[in-house]
Amino acid sequence: MIYTLRHLTTYRYARTVRFARCNLRLRPRDGEGQRVLESALHVAPEPTRCLERRDFFGLNTLTVTLDEPHRAFAVEAVSRVAVERPAPPPPEAGPAWERVREAALALPSLGPDGPAHFQFPSQRVPLVPEVTDYARKSFSPGRSALGGAVELMHRIRDDFRFDAKATTVSTPLAEAFTLKAGVCQDFAHVMIAGLRGLGLPAAYVSGYLRTRPPPGRPRLRGADASHAWVALWCGADEGLGESGWIGLDPTNACIVRDDHIVVARARDYADVAPIDGIVASAGAQKLSVEVDVIPEDEAA
Repeated sequence: MIYTLRHLTTYRYARTVRFARCNLRLRPRDGEGQRVLESALHVAPEPTRCLERRDFFGLNTLTVTLDEPHRAFAVEAVSRVAVERPAPPPPEAGPAWERVREAALALPSLGPDGPAHFQFPSQRVPLVPEVTDYARKSFSPGRSALGGAVELMHRIRDDFRFDAKATTVSTPLAEAFTLKAGVCQDFAHVMIAGLRGLGLPAAYVSGYLRTRPPPGRPRLRGADASHAWVALWCGADEGLGESGWIGLDPTNACIVRDDHIVVARARDYADVAPIDGIVASAGAQKLSVEVDVIPEDEAA
């Protein structure tokens, strides 16, 4: 499947901004069943300086500096991405979770896709005993790592309420877990914390999810949204894919296939925030976001 992606972010400021420096992480990722065919980024007003780099986890980051006074800042990312992933393995496939934990600790690789970076606490995913205990119920002795994670994914989907007003982007993981409510970012962080609490490597994945309008209804411009899910390392060379990483979406209780488009995979949201930076101004700001995920076989 080939998708056209459009992500428009607009900030409007109550007072003039004299200086801003922002990091933009909006280009989809190549690899593991996904290929970027085209990608462009449009920024207004025009930046004074631009610096493009690739971080440790392979995420393309464009840092822009704006020295001219402005009252609005807009970033539009447009990409075409081909996605074709193999069918996922059976839910109980692969080695036992204890074996995966031991293999991850013994693996000497320190590359960006190696499990070593995803077993321990990170900035937005601390280890919370209550979350570890919650996850442990899905991992009986000798059960496959994938089987336990799939069950955990379904439990989160059943036990947590999707509520965009329950949390904010900065809500601590422990608070979201206590509320049993939040959005995809919260669900992913909770699942990652539970898996890491058991010693299993789990990564945060940001990107997009194809949505389908109701039958007979047109697609609404800008009505899609960015999305987040989890990648579990189940062991390389175990018949689970070349890298050993398998995507799991706790918000929708599904194994990742061709409807998911990956932008970044790292330790948690702090590593992959689409836009962050500093703004020199006073007063309020208003943020609006429009996202379109359009399959090639569907009219734009």
